[in-house]
Amino acid sequence: LTVLEAAPDAPGEPVDIVGPICESGDVLAKERHLPPLAEGALLAICDTGAYATVMASGYNSRLSAAEVLVRGDDFATIRARPSYDSVLARDIVPDWLV
Repeated sequence: LTVLEAAPDAPGEPVDIVGPICESGDVLAKERHLPPLAEGALLAICDTGAYATVMASGYNSRLSAAEVLVRGDDFATIRARPSYDSVLARDIVPDWLV
């Protein structure tokens, strides 16, 4: 997958960038001028501040994103996205409930 940079003269419109959960605080940017994006397009957000792993949760069974470290043309996944199985494996049912 590749994130493509839009041409400087690409048409655009002001849009809000929001997360996939219906929460008033799930907003990354408001009224950012962006070219039209197709469903499934990748959007690079270079500085998320507190909206990163430190603020992530499993709310609504959402898996946290992988973390990728980028320097120039180099990049590496420094934390893989968990699987549903690995997330569910963290839960332990006490013997007295079985």
